[in-house]
Amino acid sequence: MICFGVIVLTIAGGLFGLGISLHALMFLCLLWVGLNAFSLGYRYVQIRELMTHALSRAMPAIYIFILIGMVIASFMHSGTIATLIYYGLSWLSPSLFLAVGLLLCALMSVATGTSWGTVGTLGVVFMGIGAAMNIPLPLVAGMVVCGATFGDKMSPISDTTNLAAMSAGTDLYRHIYAMLFTTLPTFALTFLIFLVIGFNYGEQALNLADITAMQVALASQYSLAPLITLLPLIVLAVMSIKRVPAEVTMSCSIILAVIIAIVYQGSNPIMVLNALWENSPQTTGIANLDALLGRGGISSMSWTLLLALMAIALGGVLHGAGFLDALLAGIIKRVQRTATLIGTTIVSGFLSNIAMGEAYISIILNCQLFKPKYQQHNIEPAVLSRTVEEGATMTTGLIPWTTAGAFYTATLGVDVLDFAPYAFFNYLNALIAVAMAIFGIGLLKPKQHTVS
Repeated sequence: MICFGVIVLTIAGGLFGLGISLHALMFLCLLWVGLNAFSLGYRYVQIRELMTHALSRAMPAIYIFILIGMVIASFMHSGTIATLIYYGLSWLSPSLFLAVGLLLCALMSVATGTSWGTVGTLGVVFMGIGAAMNIPLPLVAGMVVCGATFGDKMSPISDTTNLAAMSAGTDLYRHIYAMLFTTLPTFALTFLIFLVIGFNYGEQALNLADITAMQVALASQYSLAPLITLLPLIVLAVMSIKRVPAEVTMSCSIILAVIIAIVYQGSNPIMVLNALWENSPQTTGIANLDALLGRGGISSMSWTLLLALMAIALGGVLHGAGFLDALLAGIIKRVQRTATLIGTTIVSGFLSNIAMGEAYISIILNCQLFKPKYQQHNIEPAVLSRTVEEGATMTTGLIPWTTAGAFYTATLGVDVLDFAPYAFFNYLNALIAVAMAIFGIGLLKPKQHTVS
């Protein structure tokens, strides 16, 4: 408890009280946890191996992280993002923007299985459209995160969905079925909330002059034939649905976007390829639009990627040296009521995210920790996997120093603490799950087999 408490105090106090860099604070936390592990008898080489092992397990996510930067930059130069903004400005109204945007982000994330990909593509588009409609950007970012998280939790091609089912020892589609009980009501409630909030912007005067100027600027900078410019996005969605590995899917969409940028948009090949590393603002003449279209590139992800590496290494020591096992084992033994068990599992996932900085280890660890208790209560493993996701997957984007939280901030340009109050879906899901457990709703029991 002392080890974990010092981590929380260091990050919270240093970041919010003293304004110290998050990377520096993570370094101090690594030193602190390393000293605690050393005091338990772990040698330096063993501690380093725990860090390395955690990083090796997270490498697929790191590959995707790097590729996302190139996806964003290539989509900017191919005119994909410009096309979506151009037609989105024509189709969306201020009153329905938040509700419709939520649905579109949810569909995109289900189709692709990635919240990061959704935030990096549609999310960037909606931030631009929301700014043009004078809707507060933290509210728009909260809507994007809600929709993106829906697919990250529910899609059969999502890594966290598969990981939770595998770790809990249940069938993938049984896991998804169990999640329908708590996720669909929460999503419906979130949709209604954004619909009501959107009505507050329905009567405001839409600045048609600014929107027209933005459309003219986009049309002058890009050729905007949707059948061509949207091809990279279509390839990304189709290949994801067909379960092609994410690295291959993103690489193909990047290559196609680069070809379209060079051949169709007539961009300088050297400039386009350099943009994959570091993009630069465009020259439409509208400052906000130029900054938006200049986003992306591997270098734009460097701050977040370095933070992710340090957070994952920290989680490796906390997990491998048994700190979380020791912290939670006594609590789990004292849990008796089913609703309390559900709530404890969710809180444990949230605390694991705070301590370890990413959801993958949280999912694996909490499935291992709570599996015997769910068996004791005669509850299906699918309920365990569902509840672990509601604690880990749903909250990881609401913590500034997690990989997801840092990525959302870097991609959307809004701090986690600014958009978190509007990420209704992410925290209402936990409340609804506990409420349903209290009334005994959605608690699947293992099938009873009779012997004749």
